[in-house]
Amino acid sequence: MSVLSAPYMHDEAAAFEHVEAMLWADGPVCPHCGVVDSAYKLVGVRTKASKKNPEGKERHGLWKCRECRKQFTVRKGTIFEESHLPLHLWLQAIHLMVSSKKGISSHQLHRVLGITYKSAWFLTHRIRECMRDGALAGFGGNGGIVEVDETFIGKEPGVTKAKNARGASHKMKMLTLVDRTTKRAKSIVVDDLKKSTLIPILQENIAREAYVMTDEARQYQGIGAGKAFEAHGWTNHSAGEYVNLEDREMHTNTVEGFYSIFKRGMKGVYQHCGKQHLHRYAAEFDFRYNNRVANGIEDTERSNIALRSVVGKRLTYQC
Repeated sequence: MSVLSAPYMHDEAAAFEHVEAMLWADGPVCPHCGVVDSAYKLVGVRTKASKKNPEGKERHGLWKCRECRKQFTVRKGTIFEESHLPLHLWLQAIHLMVSSKKGISSHQLHRVLGITYKSAWFLTHRIRECMRDGALAGFGGNGGIVEVDETFIGKEPGVTKAKNARGASHKMKMLTLVDRTTKRAKSIVVDDLKKSTLIPILQENIAREAYVMTDEARQYQGIGAGKAFEAHGWTNHSAGEYVNLEDREMHTNTVEGFYSIFKRGMKGVYQHCGKQHLHRYAAEFDFRYNNRVANGIEDTERSNIALRSVVGKRLTYQC
């Protein structure tokens, strides 16, 4: 049976039960007073009557706390809060986003889900926010290999490309680290590629004992031999060297593979991204990469991982 045929993807009551089972393993949690498993379900409560719904709509998943006597649903304090979209449509959107290797556009979601484009755009950004953890990577423990590279995309706000200029100084810049041992990636949007900007970021996210792999870029030179990291190896891409012939493990092909998926998604699916949103798109591709089949995670489990991360990730239109 198709995952999208599951009851919680179509029935609102089943959708609330599914989300509650994911987020409230120890019983309902009151978002007002924080008491766990001290609430009872309110059945048969309906919204106010309207022209569209003369008898009102049934309020699914409504609970009342025995301690503070306040009502709440599992939506409170999550990316679903204050959203008028049915919860089962949120679950469909989450599954479609996490199972599409190169992403799915807001225009596509607005057509598939039957909602407005504005709602689909906001919905996708809320879901990306729950994919973003913000934690330091902690890559390269026990001397593991960490690949580091940067890429350019779009256009840097306020920067005009000079006539006949070469290079990518006018483009937005993103730094990505990939741990070969854990098969995980972390991407950071940066303002420039100066050594003074990049090295502190690497030191925050990579263990000192790590073996760091880069290309021949000047900003990475002199970071090995115990200075910033235990060891540093690089290949000379400008000379056509992509794998060191003496040490076949010395390359950045893994992070280049990550970028190939990222670029295909950003150019082929999303097509345009402002810098104020680039960190969320980067988090989306990091999330799918870190929770891919190669790491033993299938589409359904990937959806559940995203769903467990919705708490405390509220996003407003002003963001």
